[in-house]
Amino acid sequence: MFKPCVVIPVYNHEHAIGAVTQAVLATGLPCVLVDDGSTPQCAQVLDDIAKASPQQIMLVRHAHNQGKGGAVLTGIRHAADAGYTHALQIDADGQHNVADIPRFIEQAAAHPASVIVGYPQYDESVPAVRLYGRYLTHVWVWINTLSLQIKDSMCGFRVYPVAPVLELTKRHRIGSRMDFDTDILVRLSWEGVDMVNVGTRVGYPTDGVSHFRMVLDNVLISRMHATLFFGMLLRAPKLLARKWSRA
Repeated sequence: MFKPCVVIPVYNHEHAIGAVTQAVLATGLPCVLVDDGSTPQCAQVLDDIAKASPQQIMLVRHAHNQGKGGAVLTGIRHAADAGYTHALQIDADGQHNVADIPRFIEQAAAHPASVIVGYPQYDESVPAVRLYGRYLTHVWVWINTLSLQIKDSMCGFRVYPVAPVLELTKRHRIGSRMDFDTDILVRLSWEGVDMVNVGTRVGYPTDGVSHFRMVLDNVLISRMHATLFFGMLLRAPKLLARKWSRA
């Protein structure tokens, strides 16, 4: 059975979430909106969106902000409880190309046991520092997985098979904030879950809101890479044996 839905974590993106949700619903997919402790203004916008499409939208709320990862996992758990087998994660700020959702779902249907991972295709306007910062994370991910299978671990546009994600969270604590997207992909790779990379155009947030904390989140991400590195060392024999058997 293949039954996908969309999960959107929302934290104070009241100016962009309406257009994003409308575009998502136009694809015919149901949607789980997770209000991650937003302001009353954003909460009201989400209430209005949910009331306008009660058959297609499930609205879930955190009383307090738990971070992007916490919101995504809450959405995936609710999707599983509702009988969905796959969850397409997309950001609420409008930076992802919603028109690519059918391509992602098509790949998920063709590879139901894999994670469909978006990798950004930027134009020449992207700041060089942004690309250099991402490339540093790419290198760490390639080291920590002993593989080049993951092209970009930071793009929040992807499709998860629900079952292995929930099984993983029973045994490991996954980063709940800006470390989430990379942490969960590396750990799923360790579990033997394959990755299918899909290129997608990525722009800047349409509402101009970014919740990235320059100092705190960089410290958090650096600590995550260190933790994953030592985890890789413990798993290296198994990872290398799997790689050689596939070769």
